[in-house]
Amino acid sequence: MKRLGLLMLLLFFVVLSGCATRSISNSGYNPGGYYSRGTDNPLYKGELSEFDVLGIDAGKEITEQDILAAASTGKSRLTLRKGDSILLIQSGAMIPDQDMTESAERYFSVSVFTGVPEQGKKTNASYAKALRLAAAGAGIEKILVYWGVLESGTKNLITKSVSWVPLAGMAIPDQAQELRIRLKVALIDVKTGQWDIFVPKVFEDTAYSASLTRERSDQQQVELLKTKAYQAAIEGTLARYSR
Repeated sequence: MKRLGLLMLLLFFVVLSGCATRSISNSGYNPGGYYSRGTDNPLYKGELSEFDVLGIDAGKEITEQDILAAASTGKSRLTLRKGDSILLIQSGAMIPDQDMTESAERYFSVSVFTGVPEQGKKTNASYAKALRLAAAGAGIEKILVYWGVLESGTKNLITKSVSWVPLAGMAIPDQAQELRIRLKVALIDVKTGQWDIFVPKVFEDTAYSASLTRERSDQQQVELLKTKAYQAAIEGTLARYSR
């Protein structure tokens, strides 16, 4: 018992660390490591870009006159109030995560749309207009698109040294994972194409796990942070655009 107690105290000593990122749309556990183009979710085909949803043609030659014309166009402030209709899109996902949809439905009339990148689209501008047309056909006023990444850092604890004891090595916490979620939200007016982007509050969490509990611990962290971030994102959107 004394020996086990000593091992638990040593949880706070770090001997090795690493870091990785993954999309919120590709957030399953992957012991082999995470990459921006992760493959643990077979339905994941990458992310939408801002150019896709905002209608900016990156391949078009832009003149100074174009910039001046855009800057001189009088535009009213984007607004979004309780009860408004929105088309909700999660970049990289066939449908938005349930926690995000439920958070949005507390304040808005929500329809959902795929955030899987379209293969072989002609231009960013035509794709963005197609989104606006789809929303307009359903009588929807605004499009809300969000992106997210999970950033993790793992630290092997000194208790990793007991891994040569098969049972103990699987049951005693030997790794700490620090996980952070970052979201980016774009609001687009269906009629005008006017848009705005902001970054909601960032959330972090730290969890200790052993070999037997690694996957469960990781996914519990992911779900916890998603729930917090999604609620904050919707509340932040309402506060930002309803004033």
